[in-house]
Amino acid sequence: MDFAHPHFAEPQWLWLAVLGSVSLAALQVYAARRRRAQLKQIAAPGFVQTLTRSHSPLRRGIKNAMLLAAVAGIGIAMARPQWGVQHLETRELGEDLVFALDCSRSMLASDVSPNRLTRAKQAVLDFVRNHARGRVGLVAFAGQAFLQCPLTFDYDAFEDALRALDDKTIAVPGTDIGRALEEAFEAMSKEDQRKLIILLTDGEDLRESGVSTAESLAEKDVVVFTIGVGTTSGSEIMVINEHGQRELVRDEDGQVVRSRLDEATLQKIAEATGGRYYPLGALGEGLARVRLAVDTRIADAAGVPTQILGIDRFHVPLAVVLVLLVSESLLGTRRWKTE
Repeated sequence: MDFAHPHFAEPQWLWLAVLGSVSLAALQVYAARRRRAQLKQIAAPGFVQTLTRSHSPLRRGIKNAMLLAAVAGIGIAMARPQWGVQHLETRELGEDLVFALDCSRSMLASDVSPNRLTRAKQAVLDFVRNHARGRVGLVAFAGQAFLQCPLTFDYDAFEDALRALDDKTIAVPGTDIGRALEEAFEAMSKEDQRKLIILLTDGEDLRESGVSTAESLAEKDVVVFTIGVGTTSGSEIMVINEHGQRELVRDEDGQVVRSRLDEATLQKIAEATGGRYYPLGALGEGLARVRLAVDTRIADAAGVPTQILGIDRFHVPLAVVLVLLVSESLLGTRRWKTE
C-alpha cells in the first residue's frame, strides 16, 4: 500500500473525534460516580464490596475505552483520511460548434448529388447525430449572414432549423464568407477558450473577405475548419424561376454560369486560423475528419488532462469502529475466575 501524502480531505470532522470522545468520557465518569452513590445509599460499605466482588473494573475500563475509540474512529472516518495518489485521466465532454452553411445559388449546382446544398445539409445532420458532443449553432449565409439557430444542446431544434434552410433563406444574393465568419463568431460565448467554426461552402467568395476575416479571428483564438462542397470541375446551376420552371443561371452577357469549388481560398482560410480544409466527400466523410482533427488538436496541445487525486481510506477507521463496537458488546463486566 502506498502511504505517500497522508492527509484528510475534510479535516473539519476531526472536531467530532475530539469533542465526541471528550463528551463521552465525561459522561462515563459521571455515570460511574452516580453508580457508586446509589450503591452507598442501599448498602453498607462492607456489604457493597461483597455485592460487587464479581464486577471487574478492568473490564469496565476496557469497554469504556473501546467506546471512546469508536467515537474517535467515526470522526476520523468522516474526515476522509487519504494516502497514496491516483492519476485520473479526464477528457472534455464537448465543445461549442457553429456551422456556417452557404445557401447561395451556387450551392444549387449538381456536381454532387442531389445538389451541393442538400448534400451539405445531410452531412451536417449526420455529424450532429453521430459526432456532436456539446452545443451546436447554425449560421446561414449568402450575400448576408444570419444566425438561424443559437448555440444549443437541443439537437432537435437545430435539426429543424437546418431542414428549413434553402436557397431562399438569405434574400441578398452573392457569397460573403467574411460576413459569415463574423456572424458565427458573434454567436459564440466569448469566455469559451475553444471557439470552433465549421464553414461549409463551395468557396466562391465574391466579396473576397474570407481570408482577411479569418486572420483577424485567429487573433481571438478562433479556429475555422473549412469543408469544400462541390468539385473543381464544377457544374451549371439550375434554379426554379418565377414561373415554376427550371432554368440555368446566366451572367449579364447571357452566358451559362458554371460554378467550381475554390479549394485554394478555403485552404487559406483554414490555415489562417490553424484549422484544416477537407472536401466534403460523397458520404460527408470530410466532417468526420473534422471530429478526428479536433480530438487530435486537444491531445497535441495539452496531452490528455490528468487529475492527481488522493485515495480515500475512510474504510480503514470505519472497519476499526465496527470491530470495537462488536467487541465492546460481547465483552462483559464480570471477573474471570483467574482475576
